[in-house]
Amino acid sequence: MARTDMREWQVQRRERTRQLIELGGLVVKAGLVELADDDRATLYGAFLTVAAKLRGEDREQALVLWKRKGKRAFEADQGLTNEL
Repeated sequence: MARTDMREWQVQRRERTRQLIELGGLVVKAGLVELADDDRATLYGAFLTVAAKLRGEDREQALVLWKRKGKRAFEADQGLTNEL
């Protein structure tokens, strides 16, 4: 039983690690690391601003706009990758 619990824990840990790596990749891909001179306080402040927006009245509008922009950027990147 303990072995199964350990495996579940390891799987969950790997999934979380992968998620964190992917999210960090998005921060880099968006150019935020360079634009903020790799200042973690600046980046965290920006994320807190986004979180506050998502807690506000404009939540749905912001999500629709950001999702549309993100999809277009992913598609543009995909197009560049396919051309290579």
